Amino acid sequence: MPTLLIWRGHKFRFYASDGPEPPHVHVIKGDKAAKVWLRDLSVAYNRGYSEQELSRLLAVVSDHRNDWIGSWNDFFGV
Repeated sequence: MPTLLIWRGHKFRFYASDGPEPPHVHVIKGDKAAKVWLRDLSVAYNRGYSEQELSRLLAVVSDHRNDWIGSWNDFFGV
């Protein structure tokens, strides 16, 4: 389970079992979680984040998207 970034207590990661899906990251902090598709930055699910929090998290994902797609491809051998 590679953790790509820890930002203000939020962990941005993907899981080894995620390989069959398109590139995405899970964002976790405490009991909050979201899943963001890296290609178009759409939110697959949001559990507990406010719209304002989610907006900030999407900005972080956007800033790192290209690097994280590369990390995804390296990890899963794409």
